[in-house]
Amino acid sequence: MKLPEPERREPQESTVPMINIVFLLLIFFMVAGTLTPESPLPVEPAASEAGEAVSEDPVRVLIDAEGRLAVAEEVVDGRPALRERLQGLLDEAPERPVEVMADAEADSALLLDVMDDLREAGAERMQLVTRQER
Repeated sequence: MKLPEPERREPQESTVPMINIVFLLLIFFMVAGTLTPESPLPVEPAASEAGEAVSEDPVRVLIDAEGRLAVAEEVVDGRPALRERLQGLLDEAPERPVEVMADAEADSALLLDVMDDLREAGAERMQLVTRQER
């Protein structure tokens, strides 16, 4: 007796491994994309041969090449507004360090004026942020 030959079915390809890879890539890029917060002003700090690591949770003051100012990821209009904003931030936590990140092309007189404003606002600890020279 001859039995009929069964129909040949092609094996179905599983899409589960591909979905797993896509989700892993999505998670990787979500984590890698959030490592550094975006700066409100484009600042390229000056180079330095020596330095220390930056402290935890500082108030960051930015000075760009055109002399614009930003504090705590918010652009401010001039030094009086900077002083006012810093005063509010330092009243909440006076021991909090203040980091000043000035562009290498920024006016040094403005940098010194901003550091004076920081002292007037009550900053106890200030750090000038530079990039390490290689």
